[in-house]
Amino acid sequence: MTLSVLKPASLIGVILLATTACAQPSSADASSAQLSNNSQSAKTAKAVSTAIDQRLRQVLTQAGIKTQITSIVPSNLPNMYQVNLAGQLPLHITEDGRYVIQGELQKNPSKRVVTKTPARSTSAQVGKPVSASVKSDMLANMAALKNMSAKTPFFYTAVPGVIWGATLEGVPFLLSDDAQYITDGEISVIENGQFIGLDENFEKRKNQSVFATLDNSQLITYPATSPEKAVIYVADDVNCPYCRRLHQQVPSLNAKGVTVNIIGYPIYEASPEQMRGIWCQADEDSRRQAFDKAMLQGQMTPASSSCTVDHVTPNREKAAGLAVMATPAIYREDGVLYQASFESPEFLEFLGIE
Repeated sequence: MTLSVLKPASLIGVILLATTACAQPSSADASSAQLSNNSQSAKTAKAVSTAIDQRLRQVLTQAGIKTQITSIVPSNLPNMYQVNLAGQLPLHITEDGRYVIQGELQKNPSKRVVTKTPARSTSAQVGKPVSASVKSDMLANMAALKNMSAKTPFFYTAVPGVIWGATLEGVPFLLSDDAQYITDGEISVIENGQFIGLDENFEKRKNQSVFATLDNSQLITYPATSPEKAVIYVADDVNCPYCRRLHQQVPSLNAKGVTVNIIGYPIYEASPEQMRGIWCQADEDSRRQAFDKAMLQGQMTPASSSCTVDHVTPNREKAAGLAVMATPAIYREDGVLYQASFESPEFLEFLGIE
C-alpha cells in the first residue's frame, strides 16, 4: 500500500471540483502561504536506536509500504520519526507505529519569538481547540505568515505536540506546537498491521468541537416533522447548484425524522451579500422562507436598509475548523462527514434512516 503523495511545492494544494459539490475558489493569499520550502533531508541526521529502526521498518513493511526505506531519523514534528523513502516524500510516524503523516516539512520563516516548549496535549484533549496560551504563543511565532490570525482554528491531534490547523478558506495543515514546521500532510492510522485511513476519531471530535462553538441562533434550522432520528449540519451556499438540489430533499428528510441545520457558508463571489440579506430577516420563519426562495426559486431577498449587521460571517469563520472544501458539506451530529452522493441510498443509511 502507498499513502497518497502530496505535492511539496506549496502548502496549499489545488482544490478539485467534486461531482456532487461546489468547490471553493482558491485564493492568492492561501496558495502562497509564505512558507520556505526548506527540505528536511538537509538537516543533520540524528541517531535512532536499532530497536526502534527495525520495529518501524517492520510496521511499515507489514502495512504495505514497498518503497525502499533509506533512513529513519528523528522528525522535526514532536514525538515522531521521519522515514525517508527512495523517490517519495518522507513519512513521519509515532514510535508505536500507529500514526503516520506523509509530507515534506516546510520551515516557518517567521522569527521565533516564543522559545519555550509548550505543555504537550493529553488523549482527553484530542479534537479540542488548543488553549488560548498555546494559540497565542504559536501565532507569535507565525508573524511572517500573513493568512494566520487569531481567527485561525487550531486543534490538538492524537500526537502530542502535533497541531491541526486550517486557513479561514478551510485548507487544513499540520504543524509542530512551536510553529516551527508545517506540512500539508494528514494523519493516517495503522491498525492491526494495516492502514485504515485518516484518523476518524480526531475528525469526529474536532467537528463536534466546531459545532459546539457555532451560534445556534444564526443557523437556519428545518426541524424533523416526525420523531427525530438524526440531526445533520450542512455548510451551504445559495449559489451552489448541488446545495439547491440537496435543499429540494429537505422536506422529505424532515418527514423521515431528520433535523437539518444550515450553516451559512458562502463560497461564490456574490453569495456573502446575498446571504447576509437572508440572515437579516427579522425572525426564524422569515429567514427560512427567504432561504427557501433562494434555494428553490433562485430569488434572493435583499437586506433592508436598517440591517447593517453581518450574521453570516461569524459562524462561517467558526466553521473553518470543518475544513470545508466544497459545498454542500454534510455532517452528522457526531461529527462524521458524509463523503458520497446525497442522492444515493447510502445517504439514508449514513443517517441511520430506513
